[in-house]
Amino acid sequence: MKTSLEVEYWVVDDDGDLVPPETLLDVSDHVDPEFVEPMVEIKTTPCSSMAELREEFVDRISRVVDAARRQDKRLVPLATPLNASPAEIPYRETAGTDLQRRIVGRAFDDARVCAGTHVHFEQSSVVDQLNALTAIDPAFALVNSSSYYRGERLLACARPYLYRRCCYETCPEQGQLWPYVSSVAEWESRLETAYDGFRERALDRGVDGAAFDAEFDPYDAVWTPVRLRDAFPTVEWRSPDAALPNQILRLARDVRSIVADADDRGTVVAGADAAPTDDEMILPEFETVERITDTAIHDGVDDPDVRRYLETLGVTPSAFAPLADRTTDARLSKQEARRLRLAAAERLEADLERRLTYA
Repeated sequence: MKTSLEVEYWVVDDDGDLVPPETLLDVSDHVDPEFVEPMVEIKTTPCSSMAELREEFVDRISRVVDAARRQDKRLVPLATPLNASPAEIPYRETAGTDLQRRIVGRAFDDARVCAGTHVHFEQSSVVDQLNALTAIDPAFALVNSSSYYRGERLLACARPYLYRRCCYETCPEQGQLWPYVSSVAEWESRLETAYDGFRERALDRGVDGAAFDAEFDPYDAVWTPVRLRDAFPTVEWRSPDAALPNQILRLARDVRSIVADADDRGTVVAGADAAPTDDEMILPEFETVERITDTAIHDGVDDPDVRRYLETLGVTPSAFAPLADRTTDARLSKQEARRLRLAAAERLEADLERRLTYA
């Protein structure tokens, strides 16, 4: 099953202040701007093995890190910038961003402090892949890299809370986890419904219909944790935070194994007491997924229910050491946030030097 990665990293100077990437975007065709200025997205191509993915991912990040150091800049693997004012995170003005701000409303500002990781899996048994990724959603807690928003300790996992519960609170079909599906047709029907609702909300807020249609189609008007993509085509898992490369690769490896197993065996949704079977992978009821996801957002992977849930699905929580666990202060000053960004950048650079031979 070919797999690819996209990861968003903050860009800072040697003082830890957020800065635009500028010529870092020219390092390769696989480095893209994001919708806020002080962020870059680094992408891989679809890779047939984890070894291939590891080599490509590490190489591409290393090239950007090296270019950044020559410009007195660093890449920061944190889900939020910890403590930053809106002025420090200006939008990269595009038609699509402008429309989202108008349609979603002021809550869209919460999205601009969020840096994440997207894992793409080659489509095969699409329904089983979608449902397996839905079930594994709380695994974002394994690579949780920030608990802070504007200097305040928010919850254990700040990014999924800000993105899902705040930014898209009034547009849940656009940004929150969807239930399991029984067919691709059912997923596409939900997609059309979500698109129609988003378009209607846009028109209600004075957006010109032609302008909306020029920027959005049904596949590109949802930013849910799990979604189908036309490109490649893939099933995309958007739940994890930006994190250290070895953490991302370990999580991608584990989740890829689960998705491949679901693809091979098929899936069935059953209660928690369902007996294991060699014929199909048993997934917990969606209500259980939602409950564990909320627990993971609030309490992180240290919660016993979250750990047991992930272990049941075949993930070993003890193999992960989330960056967010290193900082537990109730508040962070701007000076402390700058110091922690630089410390995270140093960990990323050390991580790359190890060349990630485990995968």
